Amino acid sequence: MTEPTTTPGRRTDALRAGRGTPDPGTPDPGTPDPGTPDGGTPGGFAGAVACEWTKLWSVRAPYLCLLAGLAITGVFTFYYASIARINDHPVEPVGNAVASSAVLTQFAVVILATVAVTSEYATGSVRASLLWVPRRHRVQAAKALVVAVVSFAAGVVYAVVGTAVAWGAFDGRASFDAGTTLRQALSVGLYLALVAALAVGTAFATRHPAGALSILVTLLWGLPSVLLGVGGPDLAAVNDYLPHGAGDHFMRSGVEAPYAPVTATLIVVAWAGVAHLAGLYVLRGRDA
Repeated sequence: MTEPTTTPGRRTDALRAGRGTPDPGTPDPGTPDPGTPDGGTPGGFAGAVACEWTKLWSVRAPYLCLLAGLAITGVFTFYYASIARINDHPVEPVGNAVASSAVLTQFAVVILATVAVTSEYATGSVRASLLWVPRRHRVQAAKALVVAVVSFAAGVVYAVVGTAVAWGAFDGRASFDAGTTLRQALSVGLYLALVAALAVGTAFATRHPAGALSILVTLLWGLPSVLLGVGGPDLAAVNDYLPHGAGDHFMRSGVEAPYAPVTATLIVVAWAGVAHLAGLYVLRGRDA
């Protein structure tokens, strides 16, 4: 007498009817495999973000960059506040010292973001990344999001530490308002997050650390230094529409600006968006 056959879809019903006992070593086709996307493994954009988060913290570079940014913030804010005290500058919000330190601390997240992208091209692991996540825009967006979130958190921490250091160094030459200080701390975090996204897009466009850093150093420091160093209202007006020039306007408080803080933020967002699109164009158009 032959045993009745059951299709996978009727396996559970057959067992309930007492038609047979399955082999204990044979998985039930109706039960999702934990090793597949349907079995609980993150997929889609959430899976790409989780992958990028793991890759970011699997090497020492992010830790070193973030520690370097913290050290630079402490040294620069102490220097800024000391100069203001020694030269009897007008009283200003204590958070301005932290906002001014962003001209240097931004390069901590620039290097972090650049290495996060270009190291994969240097080692060839970008091929594996694109096999795991075939949709290339998803890879770039996930990496930009992870680096931006880390940079935002780092910026807020830098602002808190820098405010404490500057307050002691100002020695009465600064004012403190909780609301203003909080806004400036969040603004520094936002600026560093946007700079990180800008760096990710630039790194994807160049695929090489030297090329990416050359562009970013020129854009974020070299060109503004030339425009402000040469002098003149026209050149200063050009600097107002560069990433750091606009960022400085929404990070600092109590200073005259040619536009509102919201406009300044949108200018930096636009720069980050252009870099992201340039990187995506190269990523989609060229092989890994």
